[in-house]
Amino acid sequence: MGSVTVHSFWTVVMLVVFIGIIVWAWSGKRKKAFDEAARIPLEDGDDAGQGASGEKKHG
Repeated sequence: MGSVTVHSFWTVVMLVVFIGIIVWAWSGKRKKAFDEAARIPLEDGDDAGQGASGEKKHG
């Protein structure tokens, strides 16, 4: 195999990987996880008095 063939093959592989990442990121199954991650900076940073569901514990 010549170097041109190897470079061409590598370019095609990387293009397929890139398209795969785009499809994965924009898939409908990932929307909920990405929406939750987008809300993290907007949430209160004091997690000491909160349970796993984000509700404040009483007493």
